[in-house]
Amino acid sequence: MQVEFREFNPFDLWIWIEFETTPSEQEKLYLEQVFESWFYLGKLGAFNAENLQVQDAGLDLNYLDYSEDSHSLMALMHNMGNFEYEGYWGRCWFDLGTSDAIALDVLLNALVQFSKDFVHLERLFIGGENEDWPVEGSDSKPFYEDTN
Repeated sequence: MQVEFREFNPFDLWIWIEFETTPSEQEKLYLEQVFESWFYLGKLGAFNAENLQVQDAGLDLNYLDYSEDSHSLMALMHNMGNFEYEGYWGRCWFDLGTSDAIALDVLLNALVQFSKDFVHLERLFIGGENEDWPVEGSDSKPFYEDTN
C-alpha cells in the first residue's frame, strides 16, 4: 500500500483509499470498522503523545507506577464523516481536533496490516483532494456530532 501525504489540515482532513478492485459491501464494512474504531479511540483522547507513560518506561514494565494525574492537555478528535465510495475509491472526512500525530501512525500501522490480511489497498492519501472526485457537495460531514 502506497501512502502519500498531501495538503494537511487536521481540522478539515480527507483520507482517500484506493482499492485494488471495486470493493464489495463486506470489504467496505471491514474498512469502515477500522476507521470507526480509530475515531472512537481518538474521541476518548487515546492519541495523546504527552501521556505515553508505558512507552516511555521502556522494556521493564514490572510494577510500573502509572499516574492517573496526567497534566497534559486534552488530545481529542472531534468529528468523522460518513464513508463515500466511487469506483475503486473510498474517502472519509475527519476533524482530528487536538489529537496528536501519533493517531496517524496508529491508523497507518493498522491499515498496512489490514491491506495484507483482509482487503488489498493500493494507495492511501492523507489530505488534499482527488482530482477525479471533488469534495464540493459531499454529504460526508459530520457523521459524529460533538455534543460537548
